[in-house]
Amino acid sequence: MIEIQNREDLLCENVGRDESGALTFAGQDLAALAKIYGTPLYLYDEARIREKMRTYLSAVEKAFGGRGHVQYASKAASFKRIYEIAAEEGFGIDVVSCGEIYTAYAAGFPLERAYFHSNNKTDADIAFAMDRGVGTFVADNAEELYAIENEAAKRGISQRVLLRITPGIDPHTYAAVATGKVDSKFGSAIETGQAASITALALSLPHVKLCGFHCHVGSQIFDESVYLSTQRIMLGFIAEMYRTQGYLAEELDLGGGLGVRYTKDQPTLDIEKTLCAVADAMKKTAAELGIPMPAVSFEPGRSIVADAGMTLYRVGSRKKIPGYKTYISVDGGMTDNPRFALYGSPYTVLPVLPHKGAEEEICSVVGRCCESGDILQEGVSLPADLCRGELIAMLTTGAYQYAMASNYNRIPRPAVVMLRDGAHRLAVRRETVEDLVSLDV
Repeated sequence: MIEIQNREDLLCENVGRDESGALTFAGQDLAALAKIYGTPLYLYDEARIREKMRTYLSAVEKAFGGRGHVQYASKAASFKRIYEIAAEEGFGIDVVSCGEIYTAYAAGFPLERAYFHSNNKTDADIAFAMDRGVGTFVADNAEELYAIENEAAKRGISQRVLLRITPGIDPHTYAAVATGKVDSKFGSAIETGQAASITALALSLPHVKLCGFHCHVGSQIFDESVYLSTQRIMLGFIAEMYRTQGYLAEELDLGGGLGVRYTKDQPTLDIEKTLCAVADAMKKTAAELGIPMPAVSFEPGRSIVADAGMTLYRVGSRKKIPGYKTYISVDGGMTDNPRFALYGSPYTVLPVLPHKGAEEEICSVVGRCCESGDILQEGVSLPADLCRGELIAMLTTGAYQYAMASNYNRIPRPAVVMLRDGAHRLAVRRETVEDLVSLDV
């Protein structure tokens, strides 16, 4: 374990510098890891993942007592080791596909603690999930409810279900990740009366056990007032369903979406403070409405794994266009992290080795794909003498990088390496060119 020195703002305490000024992650030598595993390389700090999970569990217990639950949102990063950690830490999970369900199953995760999301579960998806004992379905629409009823009837079971409701909240986040507005592909809107109608339908189906409601308003939310508004709308809906349909929801799932720090100008959220504020507001709202507090669930994903991740790249070419800009090309790109191309997502990029006394230059960090939009980050300040073969690190890449990676241009996906207590272990091996043709016939 390398000693981490006092340092500048490097976003998270698991990022530091050794005595020579070289960047470290989870106290480990990045150049040595790149030599062993190659680049591009996804690194995960396992201790940080566990710390975040424990923070959520502690905060939910403090805020809601035994009436609070937490599920890890698989879409942020899904591979077997993540589910092993979640199982060991006492977390539930949310899953959105047969692939995520099977990965959790293969890792030995107890699937009765899984919540199955998605706005378009096929009949095959529903059967697959039931056959593997997925505990709860989060149903999006009437067609899905009928399919759940059909598959549950075949098995002679009563399937636990939450209904996904859209509360009509605009969280002022990226339009592509705002999911709580009325005009959304997800869920049934309260405003249009569809939420009330689907509740009546669920209650009429003999093999569907309606346990409550689910909502999710977006991602990268730093303002707790979004959740305070959401809880009031959702508890109001619960009270209305009790008054008009005689149904009192046992559970309210408020989703995830807490923001994480990608750049130094973004804040660090206090998870416990936020959840306690939500709990206090919910208790007051429930009392005003004259209903008991439901059990409350949260589904953090990004805020569990984002700053537990780092990606290493090796510099290839440096292209300076006089009077325009400088491009730094690396051996990865939109295949291992498409988020800038999709959303313009900000990141912090740093050289691994120190360049003492070197001038800084504003650069565009770009990938190797045959695609003009293959950009990892614009406006990055890097040493003017950074050259071919050197390593750069992108911070806070634990969420939605490996999960969204592709084989565009037939580029193999990077390896995933877990770091813990000064040791490192391969969690997902690097794809090979042979892997790329393994499904071809």
